Amino acid sequence: MATAVSLFAGIGGIDLAFKQAGFDVIWANELDKFACMTYRNNFTNVLAERDVKSVNATDVPKADVLFGGFPCQSFSIMGYQRGFNDERGNLFFEIVRIAEKMQPRVILLENVKNLIYHDNGRTFITIYNTLAELGYFVKYSILGASTHGNIPQERDRTFIAAFSDFDMINRFEFPGEIPLTIGIEDILNRSFKEDDFFYYQPGNKYYDTLNRKILDKTGIYRIDDSGIATNKYTLSPTLKANMGTYHDRVPLIRDDFGIRKLTPYECLALQGFPRDFKFKGIPLEAAYKQCGNTVCVPVVKRIADNIYKLFKE
Repeated sequence: MATAVSLFAGIGGIDLAFKQAGFDVIWANELDKFACMTYRNNFTNVLAERDVKSVNATDVPKADVLFGGFPCQSFSIMGYQRGFNDERGNLFFEIVRIAEKMQPRVILLENVKNLIYHDNGRTFITIYNTLAELGYFVKYSILGASTHGNIPQERDRTFIAAFSDFDMINRFEFPGEIPLTIGIEDILNRSFKEDDFFYYQPGNKYYDTLNRKILDKTGIYRIDDSGIATNKYTLSPTLKANMGTYHDRVPLIRDDFGIRKLTPYECLALQGFPRDFKFKGIPLEAAYKQCGNTVCVPVVKRIADNIYKLFKE
């Protein structure tokens, strides 16, 4: 069985996709304590809970694939776009440090769509050239949750696949677009009463405006920097990590009982996680942050499927 190790594992979205594709994920690394709790609740492999900068590369087991969704805030158009001038952006070079010692046959990296364009393309060129200097051949693509994962969320991400073998990269293709057959109404439950916490109550500063603007029990709404969005989303807007810091940034719906935030499990479903994936013993704020920080599992699974085939051919 082909093996894989995970850096910046978070709650294990990429790990889950690779396991679904047939890989044995043998080791993972994550720093955030609540993300580690969620990971351990859903996976049994070794998890090194510490800063990646303190990980000794010799302690990372040899594996066929190294993957990671390294922190994206420094490249996102929603952040300050400081890139490699931000300590989080420099964590890419920790991947390089470990890969240089591991020598995996394949490296898969995930980041925001804007990575390709950040700093007029210079950031991406640095990443590309650094991988090439390690001896890897590189392909990249921007894939969306709704266009490549059959998940009704607006979420485009950059994926970088690097191969040590020229024949492998010649045979590898990123997955193409597929029809979107799952709608938000297939994921949300508007007829079941959720916990009162999720509902906007009289006295909340948004309550009157929300009830004036959100009259329809279809679609999803969102409060953003400009206030309450007046347009209705037929796809979920991008789930963001700041849902955990600012609870009013969680997307909204009207159901049979009022106007409420999506629950963490609805957010997980909008990332393509299975129903048996569980949060346990963590704050609600951490659960929302984890939902925004993870990946759309079906998109990564289709990439992992195509990589797995290369080990079987």
